[in-house]
Amino acid sequence: MSDEKEQPLAEDVVERRLREELPKWALKDGWIRRKYKTSSWKGTLMVVNTVGHLAEAAWHHPDMTVSYAWVEVRLMTHSAKGITEKDFQLARKIEEVVQWQPGAEGGALEGTPRDDLRFSYVKYD
Repeated sequence: MSDEKEQPLAEDVVERRLREELPKWALKDGWIRRKYKTSSWKGTLMVVNTVGHLAEAAWHHPDMTVSYAWVEVRLMTHSAKGITEKDFQLARKIEEVVQWQPGAEGGALEGTPRDDLRFSYVKYD
């Protein structure tokens, strides 16, 4: 773990990078945030657990608001009191994993059935 204190990025830099790198994320009230829509409580828990695993592995922890069919993820580096590179890196990893659709890639991993709502969990963008 690094003792080096992160420097917060300027607001205009954060907004530009969000537009370019993470267009589904937004800067609001000092946090970068994203709401993931799910199909049910089961899907919500799967997203929460995914984000939890990634955050713990990265040793950088988001705030989350959880409801029946959505999860809002909020990132800010508390020690820097602002948005840092850590927030962007974790947001990209969360986006990559939660939005992963193996069926769209082809190959042996087919993804969840699209025509049977019993197996649906994330509402992909």
